Amino acid sequence: MRIGLITDTHIPDIAEAVPAEVAQTFQGVELILHAGDIYDLHVLNELEQIAPVLAALGDDDAFRLLQDKRVEMKHVLTFEGHTVWLVHEKPLLYRLTPQQAEEMPDVVVHGHSHTAKISDDNGTLFIGSGSPTFLNYRRGLGTVAILDITDTGVDASIVRL
Repeated sequence: MRIGLITDTHIPDIAEAVPAEVAQTFQGVELILHAGDIYDLHVLNELEQIAPVLAALGDDDAFRLLQDKRVEMKHVLTFEGHTVWLVHEKPLLYRLTPQQAEEMPDVVVHGHSHTAKISDDNGTLFIGSGSPTFLNYRRGLGTVAILDITDTGVDASIVRL
């Protein structure tokens, strides 16, 4: 399964709309995961023209967004036998109890930092796709990510727009 990852769009405050380059990059994805700081539901509606969308509520998002069935504080998903968490803020591993650490998923998709980064920590793949509109807190074209999941493994890549 090919999944498009996006976060921290901050629309309409930082940009007027999702950059056209996102649709080009996400061509052929089966699902889009938005890791929060959406600001306005029209962002999810726009992305849904490409593929189905699920989103995590960001720390700057209004709680009213939770009324939309696509938005949750945390999504726990399973694809091809791999567990994926969709959250806004990356879990702080040093704060986890040993039991919580054992329950970590295969993949954590997160936002909040506006930094594009993929890392592996004790077998969990952490993916922060940056921001397509506000990468490193600078206005302009930024990044998204692609997550490929098969029954044999997961692979992720950052895509510069």
